[in-house]
Amino acid sequence: MYSRRFTARGQQEKFVQPEDLLEDGIYALGLEERLAGDERLMEFITELMNWNRIYNLTSVRKPTEIVTRHILDSLSILPYLEGRRMLDIGTGAGLPGIPLAIACPEREFVLLDSSSKKLRFVQQTLAILKLDNVTLEHARIEDYQPQERFDSVICRAFSDLRELYRHATRVCTGAGRILAMKGIYPVAEIEALDNRDVIEKVVSLTIPGLDAERHLVCMQPARAGG
Repeated sequence: MYSRRFTARGQQEKFVQPEDLLEDGIYALGLEERLAGDERLMEFITELMNWNRIYNLTSVRKPTEIVTRHILDSLSILPYLEGRRMLDIGTGAGLPGIPLAIACPEREFVLLDSSSKKLRFVQQTLAILKLDNVTLEHARIEDYQPQERFDSVICRAFSDLRELYRHATRVCTGAGRILAMKGIYPVAEIEALDNRDVIEKVVSLTIPGLDAERHLVCMQPARAGG
């Protein structure tokens, strides 16, 4: 059971293998039916580590920390996705888009980023993982003009909620959901919103093996118009 690999505070035991940590985290998140036995998450971690030695895609270097801080962190928001079409704004090295796309083959994911270097890594990784439910867009969200709007717009690394909402609501369906992944509870960012009624809820997330605060701010464009 996953509990054997974590302390009471949720931290990793020493010398645990990343494969075991990932497997236990998947079970802890209740995703075993979707992901148990799927090797693509570990393949993604391997590619990320290999490219990171040269291209500095992420400051997280240890494979066990990549599991907790990137993979399990990304997968933790899966229950809050809405609909069929997903947009990952500022995907960087493919986070959270790639882990979510692996877990949700029935959904379409568009990964958006302005860095050609990072998108080259993502493009090669998608080919290795044989993910056919992901497409890439090289653009800034300010300039992005999708042909079809998205049911869920996800962002893991954006300046603040006010700016995210301003850009995301333009590409999100009226009944869709904007998901902002945050660390500590973003009190100041919430207070800075023009209309706080756009917030549906703020969820406190528990990431297996990670002893740090994580929150998900869920916003709905439909509420903005009143």
